[in-house]
Amino acid sequence: MAVSEATRPAGKKPDYPWLKNYPPFADWAMPIPEVPAYQLLLDAVAAYPDHPCMEFLGKRWTYAETGELAARAATGFQKLGVTKGTRVALLLPNTPYYIAAFFGVLMAGGTVVNMNPLYAAGELENMVKDSGAQFMVTMDLTAMYPKARTLLNNTPLRKLIVCSMAEALPLATAVMFNLFKRKTVADVEEDDRQIWWDHLVDNDGDITPATIDPQEDLAVLQYTGGTTGVPKAAMLTHGNISANARQVSVWFNNPDKGNERFLAALPFFHVFAMTVILLVGLEYGAEIIMMPRFDLKDCLKNIDKKKPTLFPAVPTIYTAINNAPDVDKYDLTSIKLCISGGAPLPVEVKRSFEERTKCVVVEGYGLSETSPVVCTNPTEGANKPGSIGLPMPGTIVEIRALDDDRVLGIGEKGEICVRGPQVMKGYWNRPKDTADVMKNGALHTGDVGYMDEEGYVFIVDRIKDMINASGYKIYPRVLEEALYQHPAVEETSVIGIPDPYRGEAPKAFIKVRKGMTLTEAEIRAFMKDKVSKIEQPAEYEFRDELPKSLIGKLSKKELKQEEAEAAKAEQAAT
Repeated sequence: MAVSEATRPAGKKPDYPWLKNYPPFADWAMPIPEVPAYQLLLDAVAAYPDHPCMEFLGKRWTYAETGELAARAATGFQKLGVTKGTRVALLLPNTPYYIAAFFGVLMAGGTVVNMNPLYAAGELENMVKDSGAQFMVTMDLTAMYPKARTLLNNTPLRKLIVCSMAEALPLATAVMFNLFKRKTVADVEEDDRQIWWDHLVDNDGDITPATIDPQEDLAVLQYTGGTTGVPKAAMLTHGNISANARQVSVWFNNPDKGNERFLAALPFFHVFAMTVILLVGLEYGAEIIMMPRFDLKDCLKNIDKKKPTLFPAVPTIYTAINNAPDVDKYDLTSIKLCISGGAPLPVEVKRSFEERTKCVVVEGYGLSETSPVVCTNPTEGANKPGSIGLPMPGTIVEIRALDDDRVLGIGEKGEICVRGPQVMKGYWNRPKDTADVMKNGALHTGDVGYMDEEGYVFIVDRIKDMINASGYKIYPRVLEEALYQHPAVEETSVIGIPDPYRGEAPKAFIKVRKGMTLTEAEIRAFMKDKVSKIEQPAEYEFRDELPKSLIGKLSKKELKQEEAEAAKAEQAAT
C-alpha cells in the first residue's frame, strides 16, 4: 500500500514499497535544497570555469565564458525593465542564445516563458496574451522572426531581442552560412521596438542576481496540454526545477563530473530537455552539445565525432537510430547512458538500441507539471522492462481509485498521483484547472498505472486514451507493446474508434520497417494469442509515416481527429 503523508501517523517511519529496493547510490530521504535556479549555473562556473560548457556546430564556450554571457544578458534585461515576475518569452531553437537568455532572465528576476519556434503565429499569439510576456528573444531566421515581429502589433509584447545565427557559428561556418543560406535569414526591421542581442549584452555584466524565494517565485511558465487536454501554463518555481535537477543528478551512479558530454537533440523549450539535459548537465559540469533541430544523419555524425556520453531522448529518436540504413558506419559506443522519456518506451526499441551501443537505456516518466521527472528506472540494478521505475528522491507516488480517489494497494490499477518538491505551484491564471488536478494534496496525472511489491510503477495508459468497449477497459499501450513484438513493425499507434455494437473498438495504425512486408492477415494471426479477444483491434491501417508531435513523440491526436471527421462524413452520407 502506498501511504499518503497526510494519513501516515506522526513519527512513524515511512514504509513505502520502493524503499525495499532503492538503489544504494541514491537516498530517497536525502535533503533536497530548493535554491534559485540560476544558482545551478553559478555553482558550475565556480567549480568548472575552464571546462567546456556549450558546443554549437563546432564552436565552444567554457563555463566561465557562459557565466559571463548570462550575467551580461541579465544586466541587459534589467536595463530593459525586466524585474521580479516580468515574463520573457524565449522563441529559440537549441543555441548558445537559449542558455544565456534562460539564465539571464532568471538572474534578472524574470520568468521564462518557453515557446516552440515551430508553432503557428496564432498559437504564439495566444500564448503571449495568456502569459502577459512583455519581451521576446528570437532569431533572425525566416522560420521564426516574421512570426515574432507580428506579435508586436497585437499582444502585450514591448520589445523583441533578435539573435544572429551567423554570429553563433565558427568563423568559417558563418562565412559559408552567409554565402549559401541567405534564404533562411529574415529581413530584420530596424526600429525602437527591437534590439539585437549584441546590444543587449554590450555591458560589463556587473550584476547582483535578484533575490528569489525558491518556493514562491516563478522560474518558468511551461505550456502543456496538461492533464485535461487544454493548453495552459504550468507554473514552475525556482525550487521546483532546481529540486528536480538535483533529484535526477543523484540518480546516475558515479558520474565523471567535469568530463561528461550531453547530446542535446531534444529542444530546450521542452521541459524534458530543459531539466534533464541543460540543468542536470550543469550539475555535472558537462559539455552540452547542441543540435538546433533533430536530424537523423546529423545526430549520428555528432555521436560518432563528438563522443557524447549521455543521450536523453524520446523513443522515436532511438527507433530512428535503430532503423537508420547506414547506422553501422557510425561509432555510437561513447554513449554510456540514455534516459528515455516523453512517451512509452517499447521493450524491443530499448533492447535493440542497447545491443547496438552497449549503453544502458532507462525509461523514466514525468510531466510538465512535475518539472518534469517523477520516476526513473535505476541506472544500475533492476531495470524492469515496461516499467517507468522508482519514484525520485523525496517523491511520493500514490495509485488512487478513479471513482472515489482512495489510495489503492499493490497491483491495483488506478490514477498515478504525485507529491514532491518538483510538483508545480499550479496553472497560470487557471484556478479551476489547478483545483481539478491538485486534490488531496497530490497532483493527479491523468495516467492509469499500478505499483508492484518493490515499488516499481507501471503505466497502463492515459485516462483519456482508454478505450471503453462494452464497459471493458482497453488500454492502447498494451496493444502497442504486443504489436511491437512483430519484427516488421517499426512504429504503431492504437486509438479508439466508434463501434455500433460495443461503443468503442481499437484501431491500430502501423508503419512497417523498410525492406519488410506485412499484411493485415499476418498481423491478425500474430496478435491472436497476444491479447484477449475483446482487445483485438477491429481495424488495421498501414501508413508510410505516423503523425508525431513537434518533439518527435508519436501523436494520437491527429489520428483521432481524422477518424472523427471520417465518421461524420459517413454519417452525413447516410
